[in-house]
Amino acid sequence: MAEILIDIKKLNKTYTISGTALNDKKRFIKAVKDVDLQIFKGETLGLVGESGCGKSTLAKIITLLEKPSTGSVDFQGENIFEYKREKLKQYRRKVQLVFQDPYSSLNARRSALSIITEPLVIHKIGDKISRKKDALELMAKVGLSEQQANRYPHEFSGGQRQRIGIARALILQPQLIIADEPVSALDVSIQAQILNLLKSLKNDFGLTYLFVSHDLNVIRHMSDRVAVMYLGRIVELAKNEDIYNNALHPYTRLLLSTVPSRIASKENTVIQIKGEATTDIEKGCNFQNRCSYKKEICSMQEPDLKEIETNKYCACHFAGKL
Repeated sequence: MAEILIDIKKLNKTYTISGTALNDKKRFIKAVKDVDLQIFKGETLGLVGESGCGKSTLAKIITLLEKPSTGSVDFQGENIFEYKREKLKQYRRKVQLVFQDPYSSLNARRSALSIITEPLVIHKIGDKISRKKDALELMAKVGLSEQQANRYPHEFSGGQRQRIGIARALILQPQLIIADEPVSALDVSIQAQILNLLKSLKNDFGLTYLFVSHDLNVIRHMSDRVAVMYLGRIVELAKNEDIYNNALHPYTRLLLSTVPSRIASKENTVIQIKGEATTDIEKGCNFQNRCSYKKEICSMQEPDLKEIETNKYCACHFAGKL
């Protein structure tokens, strides 16, 4: 049985939105709702869903950039929200983030070498000579040359900047990399290069990935398992091939129907989207206003994420029957 690296239990994150001059009533937005999710050591878990569904919020909670409202995240059996000082510092070394925007995530006043060695300085690892040596080796690994070490971010292309960000994440030899939309800001011609680089580095360094994206083609290329998120909840979780060949949840099917490569197939038709995603549904399934399969129970009872078949989980009253 695969070792559990991250174990997320009943995780919730609610944001309070202040009222306006015309309406002083506060609003509450549930960005993450009752999420149970495990990340196994050595795998790439893809997290997919529309913009605003809570993917990035979940990633930020795991990296301790956000605090949850309730729930826990266990790392190798210990709740990360109970970490103090040295334990917290060790966790931050073991879990690193590759950001979405390679333009804003790098310090414009630092050279590539300085950006990559900065985590070593912060964690007081090595001396100046060993840090430079390690950084240059990593630069070569990600496809950058030693001659580029003293250049500044504005002197690099978008793809090269993301390579710097990847090297910065790897310099501390982490166990888990959280890649939050790492190629969405790049030209299509560069995206494949970065994705293949990430796959190669995973094998070379024995990494585990949580790969966050709204792009189903990217998720398919990268992931071993896929978690589908809708309005803060995980609505389907299964192996890559099960999601793409036999999706159980209506929302997953809707997403798959919009993938261009699938539209070209005679066997697949685009599912028409009904209504809009809304957090105002107080009872029942949160996808009910957009679902073509809605029945009375969908308005009355919220479906739990249950194992429908072996290692195939779905939060739908009619999973496996559609």
